Amino acid sequence: MKKWTAVAMVLAMAIVTTLAAGSLKAAEVAIQGTDQMTYDTTAFTVKAGETVKLTLTHAGTLPKAVMGHNVVILAAGEDVEAFSAEAAQAFSTEYFPASYEEKVIVRTQLLGPGESETVEFTAPAAGTYTFLCTFPGHNLNMRGVMTVES
Repeated sequence: MKKWTAVAMVLAMAIVTTLAAGSLKAAEVAIQGTDQMTYDTTAFTVKAGETVKLTLTHAGTLPKAVMGHNVVILAAGEDVEAFSAEAAQAFSTEYFPASYEEKVIVRTQLLGPGESETVEFTAPAAGTYTFLCTFPGHNLNMRGVMTVES
């Protein structure tokens, strides 16, 4: 009888461990940027406090100097147009203004054709957050919304 009790406890522990590991899995979001200045994903939803793995892939062929792409998710309340205007002037930092470093949730680097980058972050409080590409002129088409649910 003790043998079966021990077996049952080991199985129960294995089940609990498996369930706990599954609940810790990060939400995965994949976005592709194209030579047509578009993202293939313009909206996604995650849960507040959840770990998110966001992967940007530059699916185009045009050179980074003329068609670089990134993803920047702005913090709540940030003025998208003011940010975009400042980003367009930030050539030396690949179109990311240093003054905004603390005003974004997460960002990728500026990528060229065939490149990919994955960034990991914790989803903020419930709400909607704008994400965009900061390469000059791209933000008009390359823009989307991350919805964070409670």
